[in-house]
Amino acid sequence: MSAPAPRTGRHTTLLLWAMAGACLLALGLALLAQYVFDMPPCPWCVLQRLIFVVIAVVSVVAALVTSRTPRVGLASLAGLLSVSGIASAVYQHNVAAQTNSCNLTFADKVVGAFQLDSLLPSVFSATASCAEASVSVFGVPFAYWSLAMYVLLGVTAVAVVGRSRRN
Repeated sequence: MSAPAPRTGRHTTLLLWAMAGACLLALGLALLAQYVFDMPPCPWCVLQRLIFVVIAVVSVVAALVTSRTPRVGLASLAGLLSVSGIASAVYQHNVAAQTNSCNLTFADKVVGAFQLDSLLPSVFSATASCAEASVSVFGVPFAYWSLAMYVLLGVTAVAVVGRSRRN
Protein backbone atom coordinates (compact mmCIF):
# COMPACT_ATOMS: atom_id res chain seq x y z
CA MET A 1 0.00 0.00 0.00
CA SER A 2 1.46 3.33 -1.01
CA ALA A 3 1.54 6.28 1.34
CA PRO A 4 -1.26 8.78 0.81
CA ALA A 5 -0.51 12.28 -0.33
CA PRO A 6 -0.01 14.67 2.58
CA ARG A 7 -3.20 16.59 1.76
CA THR A 8 -5.48 13.63 2.50
CA GLY A 9 -4.17 12.35 5.82
CA ARG A 10 -3.27 8.84 6.83
CA HIS A 11 -6.01 8.59 9.45
CA THR A 12 -8.79 9.30 6.94
CA THR A 13 -7.33 6.68 4.61
CA LEU A 14 -7.42 4.11 7.41
CA LEU A 15 -11.01 5.06 8.22
CA LEU A 16 -12.01 4.55 4.60
CA TRP A 17 -10.33 1.13 4.47
CA ALA A 18 -12.07 0.27 7.75
CA MET A 19 -15.42 1.27 6.23
CA ALA A 20 -14.82 -1.00 3.24
CA GLY A 21 -13.78 -3.83 5.55
CA ALA A 22 -16.84 -3.36 7.74
CA CYS A 23 -19.10 -3.54 4.68
CA LEU A 24 -17.46 -6.75 3.51
CA LEU A 25 -17.75 -8.16 7.03
CA ALA A 26 -21.48 -7.31 7.07
CA LEU A 27 -21.94 -8.99 3.70
CA GLY A 28 -19.99 -12.01 4.88
CA LEU A 29 -22.12 -12.30 8.01
CA ALA A 30 -25.29 -12.07 5.94
CA LEU A 31 -24.05 -14.88 3.69
CA LEU A 32 -23.05 -16.91 6.76
CA ALA A 33 -26.54 -16.45 8.18
CA GLN A 34 -28.04 -17.51 4.85
CA TYR A 35 -25.92 -20.54 4.05
CA VAL A 36 -24.87 -21.85 7.46
CA PHE A 37 -27.81 -20.89 9.68
CA ASP A 38 -30.53 -21.23 7.00
CA MET A 39 -31.76 -17.62 7.15
CA PRO A 40 -32.90 -16.90 3.57
CA PRO A 41 -32.98 -13.23 2.54
CA CYS A 42 -35.95 -11.17 1.44
CA PRO A 43 -35.72 -8.36 -1.16
CA TRP A 44 -35.02 -5.79 1.56
CA CYS A 45 -32.16 -7.94 2.89
CA VAL A 46 -30.76 -8.17 -0.62
CA LEU A 47 -31.08 -4.41 -1.16
CA GLN A 48 -29.10 -3.84 2.03
CA ARG A 49 -26.43 -6.23 0.76
CA LEU A 50 -26.21 -4.13 -2.39
CA ILE A 51 -25.87 -0.94 -0.36
CA PHE A 52 -23.03 -2.50 1.66
CA VAL A 53 -21.24 -3.47 -1.57
CA VAL A 54 -21.63 0.02 -3.05
CA ILE A 55 -20.39 1.68 0.17
CA ALA A 56 -17.38 -0.67 0.13
CA VAL A 57 -16.54 0.24 -3.48
CA VAL A 58 -16.98 3.97 -2.83
CA SER A 59 -14.81 3.71 0.30
CA VAL A 60 -12.02 1.90 -1.54
CA VAL A 61 -12.02 4.46 -4.33
CA ALA A 62 -11.98 7.28 -1.76
CA ALA A 63 -9.07 5.61 0.08
CA LEU A 64 -7.10 5.47 -3.17
CA VAL A 65 -7.79 9.09 -4.11
CA THR A 66 -5.04 11.51 -3.14
CA SER A 67 -6.90 14.75 -3.72
CA ARG A 68 -9.06 16.32 -1.04
CA THR A 69 -12.10 17.37 -3.10
CA PRO A 70 -12.87 13.98 -4.66
CA ARG A 71 -12.25 12.28 -1.31
CA VAL A 72 -14.73 14.57 0.45
CA GLY A 73 -17.27 13.96 -2.32
CA LEU A 74 -16.84 10.19 -2.16
CA ALA A 75 -16.97 10.12 1.65
CA SER A 76 -20.13 12.23 1.47
CA LEU A 77 -21.59 9.76 -1.00
CA ALA A 78 -20.74 6.91 1.39
CA GLY A 79 -22.53 8.85 4.14
CA LEU A 80 -25.63 9.29 1.98
CA LEU A 81 -25.57 5.61 1.10
CA SER A 82 -25.40 4.85 4.83
CA VAL A 83 -28.52 6.95 5.33
CA SER A 84 -30.24 4.94 2.57
CA GLY A 85 -29.18 1.77 4.38
CA ILE A 86 -30.60 3.10 7.64
CA ALA A 87 -33.88 3.88 5.89
CA SER A 88 -34.06 0.44 4.28
CA ALA A 89 -33.32 -1.35 7.57
CA VAL A 90 -35.96 0.66 9.44
CA TYR A 91 -38.48 0.10 6.65
CA GLN A 92 -37.70 -3.60 6.55
CA HIS A 93 -38.27 -4.03 10.28
CA ASN A 94 -41.22 -1.69 10.78
CA VAL A 95 -43.16 -2.16 7.53
CA ALA A 96 -41.96 -4.96 5.26
CA ALA A 97 -41.60 -7.55 8.02
CA GLN A 98 -45.32 -7.14 8.75
CA THR A 99 -46.28 -8.22 5.21
CA ASN A 100 -46.31 -11.66 3.68
CA SER A 101 -44.97 -10.55 0.32
CA CYS A 102 -42.18 -8.21 -0.72
CA ASN A 103 -42.87 -8.66 -4.42
CA LEU A 104 -42.90 -5.47 -6.42
CA THR A 105 -41.69 -3.37 -3.50
CA PHE A 106 -39.00 -0.74 -4.02
CA ALA A 107 -36.31 -3.22 -2.94
CA ASP A 108 -37.55 -5.89 -5.32
CA LYS A 109 -37.64 -3.39 -8.20
CA VAL A 110 -34.09 -2.10 -7.55
CA VAL A 111 -32.58 -5.58 -7.37
CA GLY A 112 -34.52 -6.61 -10.48
CA ALA A 113 -33.54 -3.47 -12.39
CA PHE A 114 -29.85 -4.20 -11.94
CA GLN A 115 -30.49 -7.92 -12.63
CA LEU A 116 -28.35 -8.75 -9.64
CA ASP A 117 -30.44 -11.80 -8.85
CA SER A 118 -29.45 -13.17 -12.28
CA LEU A 119 -25.83 -12.01 -12.30
CA LEU A 120 -24.90 -13.25 -8.82
CA PRO A 121 -27.83 -15.24 -7.41
CA SER A 122 -25.84 -16.72 -4.51
CA VAL A 123 -25.54 -13.21 -3.05
CA PHE A 124 -28.42 -11.20 -4.50
CA SER A 125 -31.33 -13.62 -4.92
CA ALA A 126 -34.21 -13.09 -2.52
CA THR A 127 -35.57 -16.46 -1.48
CA ALA A 128 -37.87 -15.52 1.41
CA SER A 129 -40.78 -13.21 2.05
CA CYS A 130 -40.25 -10.26 4.34
CA ALA A 131 -42.23 -11.93 7.11
CA GLU A 132 -40.13 -15.11 6.80
CA ALA A 133 -36.89 -13.12 6.89
CA SER A 134 -37.91 -11.31 10.07
CA VAL A 135 -35.67 -13.11 12.55
CA SER A 136 -33.67 -12.16 15.62
CA VAL A 137 -30.06 -12.83 16.48
CA PHE A 138 -29.28 -12.73 20.20
CA GLY A 139 -32.73 -11.25 20.73
CA VAL A 140 -32.13 -8.34 18.34
CA PRO A 141 -33.93 -8.19 14.98
CA PHE A 142 -31.53 -8.92 12.13
CA ALA A 143 -32.53 -5.67 10.44
CA TYR A 144 -31.37 -3.76 13.53
CA TRP A 145 -27.92 -5.33 13.30
CA SER A 146 -27.77 -3.97 9.78
CA LEU A 147 -29.11 -0.64 11.01
CA ALA A 148 -26.34 -0.43 13.63
CA MET A 149 -23.69 -1.07 10.98
CA TYR A 150 -25.13 1.65 8.74
CA VAL A 151 -25.11 4.10 11.64
CA LEU A 152 -21.44 3.31 12.33
CA LEU A 153 -20.63 3.70 8.64
CA GLY A 154 -22.47 7.01 8.49
CA VAL A 155 -20.68 8.37 11.56
CA THR A 156 -17.35 7.26 10.11
CA ALA A 157 -18.13 8.90 6.77
CA VAL A 158 -18.92 12.16 8.58
CA ALA A 159 -15.59 11.87 10.45
CA VAL A 160 -13.75 11.34 7.16
CA VAL A 161 -15.41 14.38 5.62
CA GLY A 162 -14.60 16.52 8.66
CA ARG A 163 -10.96 15.38 8.82
CA SER A 164 -10.50 15.78 5.06
CA ARG A 165 -11.77 19.33 5.15
CA ARG A 166 -9.38 20.24 7.99
CA ASN A 167 -6.28 18.77 6.32
